Amino acid sequence: MGRSSGKFIFATALLLVLGACEGLDVQPAPHSEYDPRDQAEREERGTIFDGEGGIKFSTRGSEADAVGVGGGGLGVNAYLWRATLDTIDFMPLASADPFGGLIITEWYQTAAAPDERLKLHVLIKDAVLRADGIKVSMFRQTSDHAGGWLDAPANNATARALEDKILTRARELRIAEIGEPG
Repeated sequence: MGRSSGKFIFATALLLVLGACEGLDVQPAPHSEYDPRDQAEREERGTIFDGEGGIKFSTRGSEADAVGVGGGGLGVNAYLWRATLDTIDFMPLASADPFGGLIITEWYQTAAAPDERLKLHVLIKDAVLRADGIKVSMFRQTSDHAGGWLDAPANNATARALEDKILTRARELRIAEIGEPG
């Protein structure tokens, strides 16, 4: 087979492949930056936690209630998991692994500070509701004013304050579900 016949076969195959794509509804990738309109849509449509049909995060009446383990098939403490999602619900999620206990957010930017953005990695390390069962890592970037972003140091005190807020919320959830610990 000659060189020109190989080119002809390649061009014909390419045209067939492109022709097969006709009629596909191709949409651009969603924008990863936070848009305040997303919050309005979430409030209108609700979340997985709304109503009676939401996900159940506990096995009420079992021994697991004492520590918040095993609810809804979670591999980590259900109270810490739910408290984390409640606490960081203003940030768009990139991924959430309830079995490994890792929640990663997209970059989040506020209107008050348009030249910086934040991202969180939250690791739930234990199946028991304990103060050292959660680790928040915060990443920060600042605008280089040319359309790019530069890594910048994050405030460790803010990450620790988020951990404290998550732990407080987890305790509130536990008390609301099974009562004050005895």
